[in-house]
Amino acid sequence: MAGQLRVEFGLGTSYGRSTSSQPVTQNQVATVVVAGMKANTLYHMRARIDQGNQTWFDTDQVFTTGSMPNATYAHVAVSQMHRPGEGVDLISDLTLQIGSLVFDNDGSVIWYYYDPNQQFGFPAKQMSNGNIMVSNFGDMREVDLEGNIIREVTLNHLNAALQAGGFGFQVDGMHHDMIRLDNGHYILLTQEHKDVCNPNCVTVISDAIVDLDQNNNAKWAWRAFDHLDLNRHPYQWPDWTHCNALVYLPDGNLLLSSRHQSWVMKIQYLNGQGDGTLLWKLGYQGNFTLNPNNIDEWFWDQHYPVFLSANGSQLTLGIFDNGNQRPFEGQACEDIHDIGHYCYSRGVIMNLDQSTMTATIQWQYKLPYSSWGGNFVQLPDGNLEMDESAYHAYGKGSQVVEVTPGGQLVWRALSGNNTNFYRSYRIPSLYPGVWW
Repeated sequence: MAGQLRVEFGLGTSYGRSTSSQPVTQNQVATVVVAGMKANTLYHMRARIDQGNQTWFDTDQVFTTGSMPNATYAHVAVSQMHRPGEGVDLISDLTLQIGSLVFDNDGSVIWYYYDPNQQFGFPAKQMSNGNIMVSNFGDMREVDLEGNIIREVTLNHLNAALQAGGFGFQVDGMHHDMIRLDNGHYILLTQEHKDVCNPNCVTVISDAIVDLDQNNNAKWAWRAFDHLDLNRHPYQWPDWTHCNALVYLPDGNLLLSSRHQSWVMKIQYLNGQGDGTLLWKLGYQGNFTLNPNNIDEWFWDQHYPVFLSANGSQLTLGIFDNGNQRPFEGQACEDIHDIGHYCYSRGVIMNLDQSTMTATIQWQYKLPYSSWGGNFVQLPDGNLEMDESAYHAYGKGSQVVEVTPGGQLVWRALSGNNTNFYRSYRIPSLYPGVWW
């Protein structure tokens, strides 16, 4: 007799949350990992088995959780306002010892990954299998909810794989973003450097993408040095491209966000069969005409483009626009002394027509200026969540806000001073296919 087993848990016998389900058979001994609880708290839980239209429950069990480790981690102050309370927030923190955390709606820590030897939070991302990918520039791990390392890629392993694959370059680290595809491949954003003389010599920092298969063999690679014009360096040269996000598209290609070029670029990946052709560049001096066609309406020095929808040649993206170089009366925003008055960041939704190469701003929400970091997420109910990594302009704290499409603020979380969230994005729960 087969059924589906899950565990329900909560602060009382109404429970309210559950794990994902797993198949069980009669007389089978099954283990279920229960994650997503606050520290030092009494929880009730019970097993539940569903078989067709019949359900069986275990008796109520109680469990008191342990304490957080003796290490620094982020604390947030939450304003609930009008938020309905669906999902939880996965935080990547750059400043404290525990850099990968999940916060509940009230700001309580309900999951974290901690390695006392090094911080991981650059970034943390939930995978479709429920595991979490964490990175710290020199090392990338996929961990389960118990913190067990399921798979690991070190810098030495990555460079050995590039050499064995005959790719002809080495990298300095993995950074800012990574993707796990359903076939088990990792798409990694990496950094490399090269000395360029024209006529004076300078060490140029650039980016590359590497595709590793399930056995960590390098199968495909793309280098900015091979596809972009070195003579174009509008910001922070010789940190030339400073890429910060990867997006896998339904057509099997990739998006790459280059902050220092103020471009989001579409790259021909074709699930590892593409030749890396740069299909288009979105942004100022790129391949699209913007509607309205005003230079200051482009995004500037952006973070975290996110795929929202596609229909034929139509593509809709969300972007967190930092706005560092947004023009104002002939100057870049960040060069103006009165930053608070003239500069702003924003979440923006853009509709792209890839047949006519036109881009239209569908929606935007302006925020106080955040000079770096941040991300933008559209939630299932249509609301938008945005993280401002440097809410006070120069890194003294972060702000995460949720707003309605009409611009009503419904939820807000503030970090403490000198605590910066590189990313904060809503995830349904800690379990695949389950909403909390």
